[in-house]
Amino acid sequence: MGPFIAGNASMRGASSSRSSRQLSGGVIFQVVCILLCLGPLTSTLAFTQQRDPQFISFEEARAALAKMKSGEAAGLSPNMQPAEWDEWLKKSDAEIRQRLVIGEEDSLTNLLRFGVTFTREYRIDDEYLLRYGNSTLVNSFAENRADDLIKALAAPNENQGFIEMRAFVEKQGFSLSSAAAKKKLKAYLLANLSRMQMDLIEAREHADPNSNQAFQRRGISLDSNLWPDYDLDLSLQRLVGSGLMQSGQVNRIAIVGPGLDFVNKQEGVDYYPPQTTQPFAVLDSLLRLGLARPADVRLYALDISPRVNLHLENARKNAARGISYTVQLPWYAGGRWTPEFRGYFTAYWRGLGAKIGEPVAAIPVPKGSPGFETRAIKIRPEIIERVQPVDMNIVFQRLAVTPGEQFDLVIGTNIFIYYGPFEQSLARANIASLLRPGGFLLSNQQLDDAVPSGLEQVMVVDIPMTDSPVIADHIYCYRRKP
Repeated sequence: MGPFIAGNASMRGASSSRSSRQLSGGVIFQVVCILLCLGPLTSTLAFTQQRDPQFISFEEARAALAKMKSGEAAGLSPNMQPAEWDEWLKKSDAEIRQRLVIGEEDSLTNLLRFGVTFTREYRIDDEYLLRYGNSTLVNSFAENRADDLIKALAAPNENQGFIEMRAFVEKQGFSLSSAAAKKKLKAYLLANLSRMQMDLIEAREHADPNSNQAFQRRGISLDSNLWPDYDLDLSLQRLVGSGLMQSGQVNRIAIVGPGLDFVNKQEGVDYYPPQTTQPFAVLDSLLRLGLARPADVRLYALDISPRVNLHLENARKNAARGISYTVQLPWYAGGRWTPEFRGYFTAYWRGLGAKIGEPVAAIPVPKGSPGFETRAIKIRPEIIERVQPVDMNIVFQRLAVTPGEQFDLVIGTNIFIYYGPFEQSLARANIASLLRPGGFLLSNQQLDDAVPSGLEQVMVVDIPMTDSPVIADHIYCYRRKP
């Protein structure tokens, strides 16, 4: 989508590109072991009784398997047996979770390219990235940025994002204890930069603006920005205006992949600690529009990332002690936005958080980030306690919910683009099983509908953002048939 993008896992060229390399079984095994050692991060759900997500059964997947095209999903066939299906599911779930590691590499590379708190070097935008390796000037930027980033990772740092990035590189086997070790880490950083360059070249040569499965072989990153939150707010307004949504009817919400932002997906600003905004922005919109009742609203964050789940669980524990949660709200006001988009987004941004908290002093934007404006809100503890993390892979898992426990609204922005048609058909069926009759799914990807799931598309909301180049977001609104 060029330099500007909506989503929890941005699609803006190489700045958000994901590796398409094959994943080794040894690495997958290592990650699975790490996850098992961490233990379940899912807290007790506020259902009638505690229920853990369960893998979709062979019978539940039979319709998707029957519609599956030859070669569409490796290792599958329409004639497979239930035991083979169960084995394939567990292996595929582990592979998807491994893609989080490559997504972390991309966050680290975006920090290298765009970070402003640890260096005064020029930032490596897409055009500079294309010249990397063939320009002494760009090579110098990259070398100096890598040196400066390594110094920042090695030094004491209060920013939790840098602490987590250091832990990540150490988990990958790198050290910051000697000059020789730092040299190896630098080579790793620059190798990832080269990989991102190749991904950008491939994306430009084979770009398909109509593809809704463009990232199915890439890593999954957690970083985000505010665009999808604005898009969802506008879509909810349209659904209310059309009469499809009524006052007080959206009180059980699920967000698939809410994101954990540290290296902002728009321009990579890195001056604030890791944070998640979408759950709280959605609650703010629902309360402002009168769609949710303050006393009844509950939101579940369905995510495969241990970092996301642990972050939200820690926020909930702090809230139980009366500690609020502050989010920084930077946006790139210097972009080439259309006047209409700039006006509407600015109004949304200025009012964001009014129903869930109060404005507080924001962390100042560093001088190396021209064009940004920012504000911050402190979210009330009682709002934080209404957000529940659930360790769940929406593609392969579902929750056994009774009619009274079903959701009114499920949201997934820039999530389903990481999966192919077969996986999307499973996700669509799993989401349908979570929704009450008449409940809604909002996504900025149009989901493959080769397999009937009981979801019908009722509206598409188009959000033009820029004129040159022409960039627009889209929210697809689905409703479960009564």
